Amino acid sequence: MTTLDAKVPAGPIDNKWTGHRFDSKLVNPANKRKYEIIIIGTGLAGASAAASLGELGYNVTVFTYHDSPRRAHSIAAQGGINAAKNYANDGDSVFRLFYDTVKGGDYRSREANVYRLAEVSNEIIDQCAAQGVPFAREYGGLLDNRSFGGAQVSRTFYARGQTGQQLLLGAYQALARQVALGSVKLYNRTEMLEVVTHDGRAVGVVVRDLVTGEISSHSAHAVVLATGGYSNVFYLSTMAMSSNVTAAWRAHRKGAFFANPCFTQIHPTCIPVHGDFQSKLTLMSESLRNDGRIWVPKSADDGRPANDIPEEDRDYYLERIYPSFGNLAPRDIASRAAMRMIEEDRGVGPLKNGVYLDFSDAINRLGKDVIEARYGNLFEMYERITDENPYEVPMRIYPAPHYTMGGLWVDYNLMTNVPGLYAIGEANFSDHGANRLGASALMQGLADGYFVVPYTIADYLADWLNIDPLATDHEAFQEAEEEVSGRLEKLLSINGSRTVDSFHKELGHIMIDKCGLARSKEGLEEALDRIPRLRNEFWSNVRVPGTDDTYNTELAKAARVADYFELAELMCRDALEREESCGGHFRVEHQTDEGEAKRDDEDQAHVSAWEWNGYGEAHTHHKEPLTFDYVALAQRSYK
Repeated sequence: MTTLDAKVPAGPIDNKWTGHRFDSKLVNPANKRKYEIIIIGTGLAGASAAASLGELGYNVTVFTYHDSPRRAHSIAAQGGINAAKNYANDGDSVFRLFYDTVKGGDYRSREANVYRLAEVSNEIIDQCAAQGVPFAREYGGLLDNRSFGGAQVSRTFYARGQTGQQLLLGAYQALARQVALGSVKLYNRTEMLEVVTHDGRAVGVVVRDLVTGEISSHSAHAVVLATGGYSNVFYLSTMAMSSNVTAAWRAHRKGAFFANPCFTQIHPTCIPVHGDFQSKLTLMSESLRNDGRIWVPKSADDGRPANDIPEEDRDYYLERIYPSFGNLAPRDIASRAAMRMIEEDRGVGPLKNGVYLDFSDAINRLGKDVIEARYGNLFEMYERITDENPYEVPMRIYPAPHYTMGGLWVDYNLMTNVPGLYAIGEANFSDHGANRLGASALMQGLADGYFVVPYTIADYLADWLNIDPLATDHEAFQEAEEEVSGRLEKLLSINGSRTVDSFHKELGHIMIDKCGLARSKEGLEEALDRIPRLRNEFWSNVRVPGTDDTYNTELAKAARVADYFELAELMCRDALEREESCGGHFRVEHQTDEGEAKRDDEDQAHVSAWEWNGYGEAHTHHKEPLTFDYVALAQRSYK
C-alpha cells in the first residue's frame, strides 16, 4: 500500500487555484496545434472540454458511441445547476457552496477540489448564458434560482425541467463549431475498448466502429476520459441503458487506480419499479421537492387512495424528522428515510414500494399555472409513464440507483496516476465525497471541461513539445488491438444457453440487495462469494448471437457486462473494507441510535484507491489521507 499524493497546491484555499494556474507551465498559441488530444465521451464534461481545447488551438479527436453527441446522458439531469451567484440575496457565497458540498459529501471529498468547483461555478453560468442557454428569469431580469437538497439557500439555476438538455445543447453547439473549423474531429457510433500505454504513460486508444465492427488505433499526447458513471452495474438504474463502465475499467486494467467504488447514490425521487420485465428506471427531478411534500400513511397497510387519506392520517416524515431541511434533505438521507417507511409496511402503490410526492398544497397556494410553468414537462413525463395525473393525485416515488461518486482516482490536475490520462466529470471521484448534492453533477462536468482541464493539461503537454505521438503501428497498439479482438471473439465463441441480460439482471439483484442502500458484513461477504461464481458461468454459458463485423448490440452489451462483473466485485470489497457509514455508503453495523450514518474519522478519513493486479488477483489498496482545515469534521445533521 502506498499513500497517494494529490498534488494539491500550497497556500490558502481561496488562492490555491489562482496560484496554481500561474505556476503551471503554459503552451503558447503557436505550439498548441502541435499537440494531439483524444477525448472519450461527449456529455457535458467531454463536449465542453473538446470545445474549449479546440478553441485554444489543440488538435482534438472525440469519440462517442452515440449517433450524436446530443444523445449523451447529461440531458437527463433535469433540475438545475448550482452556482454561488447569490442572486437571491439569501446569504450564499463561494465558501457556503464549498461548505455545503463538503458536508453533503459527508466529509469524504478533497477540500481543495471542492473549493475550486465552488469558485468556478459562477463562471459556468456566465459562459452558458452567453451561449444562449435559456435559463429561467425572475421579474427583474436576473436569472432565477430555486432550492435543492442539502442547502438552505437558493442557488440552483434552471431551464424549466430540462436544464441538462439545454446545457448540453450549449456545449454541443460550441463543439460543433470547432468541428466545422477543423480543430476537432468527431467520430460517432464508436466505442473505446482499450487504453494504450507505453513507458508508463497513456499514448492512445483502441476503438471499435459499432456499425461496421472495424477496430482501429488512434494515438495522442494525452487522453481524456469523460465517460460518466457506472450505476448500471445494478441493472435497474436511472442511467441511460447504454451508460457503462468500460472506458474507465479499461483504464483501470492498464494501471489507473479506481477510487471509492462503493460510493454510489440512491436517488429518492425515481418512479417505482412496476414489474419483473422492466429494464430501465425513470428519475423525477429533485427540483420537484421544492414544492412537493413527501408523505406516507401513518398506519401500516392503509389501502385507501391517496386523496381519501385525511391530513391527520398522513406522516410527512421528512418534515417531522428533519425540520430544518424538510423535503430538501440530502438524497442519501431522504432515500434511507423512504426505505424505512417502506420497511414499516407504509409503502404506497400496487407493489407497496413507493412514497407520495404531493403537490396539492403548492397548487392550492400558487395555482396550477405556476406549477405547470415550473415543472410542466416533468408532470407530462410522469403521466405518460404511469397514466396518473400528478395535478390531481400525488406522484409515487422510490429510491433507486442513480449517480456514482466513485471513479478513477485523479490528482488536483484531474490526471490519473497514469501520466497523460485524465478523467473528468462523473468518470472521476474527486468532488462529491460519499454523497452528491442535487444540481452539482452539471456543475462539476462543465467546471472540469470548460475551466479546469484546459489549464491543467498544458502543464503536462509542455514537456512533450515537438515529440510526435507514438505511431499506431507500434507494438503497444498492435498488442492492444489483439487484446480487444480476442476478447470479442471469446464472447462470440462461447455459444452458451443464457442471454447477456439474464446475467446482468442476476448480477444487479445481488448488487442492489447486498451493496445497495444498506450494506452489511454478512451480505457483502455473500456477494463476494456469489459474484465470482456468476462471472465464471458467464464466461462459459453466455450466448452472444451475430458476428463482430457488423452492428451487433448484443456483443457490445456483453463486453460491458463482462466489465461489470469485475467492477461489482471491487465495489463489494471496497464496501467491506470501509468500516463506517458515510453518505451513500451505509453499513448497518455503523449507525447512530437514530439510524443515521456513523463515520469513523480516525481510521476512515481517506480515499480508497484500488490497483489492478490481474484477472482473478486481489487488488492492492492504496489510500489518500483527507484533511479538513476549513470545514470542521462534525456529525452531519439536517435536523
